[in-house]
Amino acid sequence: QVQLVESGGGLVQAGGSLRLSCAGSGRTFSTMTMGWFRQAPGKEREFVAGIIWNGGHTDNTDVVKGRFTISRDNAKNTVHLQMNSLRPEDTAVYYCTAGPLRATISTRSYEYGYWGQGTQVTVSS
Repeated sequence: QVQLVESGGGLVQAGGSLRLSCAGSGRTFSTMTMGWFRQAPGKEREFVAGIIWNGGHTDNTDVVKGRFTISRDNAKNTVHLQMNSLRPEDTAVYYCTAGPLRATISTRSYEYGYWGQGTQVTVSS
């Protein structure tokens, strides 16, 4: 069983930065694929970024490439999402998620079995 708790969301002006953190519990955390998804009002949940178990491979959705960076610290059971150059369209609830050990990163939400409660990110123009 893995429990995930996000933190770091808030209100920021366009062009600003935020760093989201996800604290995980459970002995299997270090072997899991981790990801961040987001959901804006009236829209479907979408993949943002993912990272494999050892941090050796990451993937971002195109709209955040060059602006967002995912990282993990298995010794501390944490995953981070550094978000720079934020835009109003980045406004959403951001969810941390964990899935099974894989060599590649899935962008499909149903392939992740554990989810945090979400943290709100609001970017003002």
